[in-house]
Amino acid sequence: MTADALARATDTKLKRKITGPLLYLFILGDVLGAGVYALMGVLSQKVGGVLWAPLLIAMLLALCTAGSYAELVTKYPRAGGAAVFAERAFHRPAISFLVGFSMLAAGVTSAAGLALAFAGDYLKTFIDVPAVPAAVVFLLLVACLNARGISESVKSNTVMTVVELSGLIIVVVTVAVLMSRGGGDVSRVTAFPPDSSPALAILGAAIVAYYSYVGFETSANVAEEIRDPSRVYPRALFGALLTAGVVYTLVGLASAIALPSEELSTSSGPLLSVVAASGVGIPDTVFSLIALVAVANGALLTMIMASRLTFGMAEHRLLPRALGAVLPNRRTPWAAIVATTVAAMALTSIGELSTLAETVVLLLLFVFISTNVAVLVLRRDTVNHSHFQVWTPVPVLGVASCLLLLTQQSAKVWLFGAILLAVGLLLHLVAARRAANSDSAD
Repeated sequence: MTADALARATDTKLKRKITGPLLYLFILGDVLGAGVYALMGVLSQKVGGVLWAPLLIAMLLALCTAGSYAELVTKYPRAGGAAVFAERAFHRPAISFLVGFSMLAAGVTSAAGLALAFAGDYLKTFIDVPAVPAAVVFLLLVACLNARGISESVKSNTVMTVVELSGLIIVVVTVAVLMSRGGGDVSRVTAFPPDSSPALAILGAAIVAYYSYVGFETSANVAEEIRDPSRVYPRALFGALLTAGVVYTLVGLASAIALPSEELSTSSGPLLSVVAASGVGIPDTVFSLIALVAVANGALLTMIMASRLTFGMAEHRLLPRALGAVLPNRRTPWAAIVATTVAAMALTSIGELSTLAETVVLLLLFVFISTNVAVLVLRRDTVNHSHFQVWTPVPVLGVASCLLLLTQQSAKVWLFGAILLAVGLLLHLVAARRAANSDSAD
């Protein structure tokens, strides 16, 4: 079937305006995001100077699940993500709800972590304020922008991607200059913390590093707007993940060379510390501004996604209908925005960055397990157009990798995740009871 025939066969209200290069930059922007700006210090606590290893391991693990997304998105180009795939594969509303709510909870938790990153050393370059109050104010400002109807187009996302990427390139280039002057210490890139087990340290750090790659899932939600998705989507997806992996690895090597892990691990703006240690003369304000833009953009996009997902689940009676309230003029889901913002604010007060990042990964691992299993279940379902098909062992490896990462999560992270899912189930039961009462009254 030709691209035009496929477009007609999957008729949609949305215009197919996303080309291959634009999709590549869209996914790259989502993946690069802000995680690497905040988490390099956390990784250093776990693996010392061997920052590159967990970043590479996390990329390989992400590629396994990305293969399943490539098949399902190209097979069902109108599908909207993991919850839709779960519904199609398992026909169990409870599973679809848990997958969808896990995505929602991961989004809110991620926004809380990004808010703490925003309020760290990058912000302190301009103003020195306590982290948690600054994070709360930041989330309030994000909510106000969200309520005004902020909607990032693919082209504006391209601009933000260039900004984010420029900051990472600055890190690599400045450290290269430092090395050319005889500075830095290359031996640190193989140095683990004292009394640590290298294998366990890398695996534990890979959980945190995985957080820096999970943004690719968002791309499944633009399937209806991609030109010739069966051809374009896999290339853009795998190309973006590989590009991010190369950039992250270079940044990890540069960070370890520039600073000892004792200094890197104590910084809440680790890449700012790396650039400053290079002695190249990049003003702190310039790099901090780039980092703040990256963090703010990531938080805004995440909260837009979380509020819209909350709204959609309320409209389908999966969450209380009150969360579907919309501003009359702006037509933005104000109730969902308020609910997700308050939840993110609460999480900034009770969680630290590393715990929040690992909780995001925990929740998304369940989503990814569902998707990897769904791709195998749906092999029995045939469609009348050509699509990408992942090699069967890959989703099996995807499930295995997710289970492996789950075994490395701490009890505290499991508790965080369990509380979030328990809240979701409670809200779902409330919504179901009210829906049943409404139906019986009719």
